[in-house]
Amino acid sequence: MKKFLFAIFFILSTNSFAAEVKMNFTKDAFESAQKAGKTVVVNSWNKYCFTCIKQEKVFKKAKKEFKDVIFLSYAQKNKDIAKYLNIDYRSTIVIYRDNKEIARAVGITKEEEIYSLISKGI
Repeated sequence: MKKFLFAIFFILSTNSFAAEVKMNFTKDAFESAQKAGKTVVVNSWNKYCFTCIKQEKVFKKAKKEFKDVIFLSYAQKNKDIAKYLNIDYRSTIVIYRDNKEIARAVGITKEEEIYSLISKGI
């Protein structure tokens, strides 16, 4: 009975916590935004990462409030992008501006912290 209840809990929790994020990072989009002088926020994502899911809730709101900022996401399993950006961990947020990395944080989930990080690039 315990195994059955655990299996039901696991299935329900996995489906309810898993989230989908549009993976929109491309090297061209990133470089174009940099050339245009835009602030770019890149986040490394994994759909079963609780921290990533919390971050995405903040990003949804931030996208509405930081209209001149470009938000790009990629699946952390994409090793080519991770290597290109020198990002080793999921839930990493990196802020770029003028072809330079401005700020980086891993695992932050509070709105104030993420907004503060984004603001460093503005």
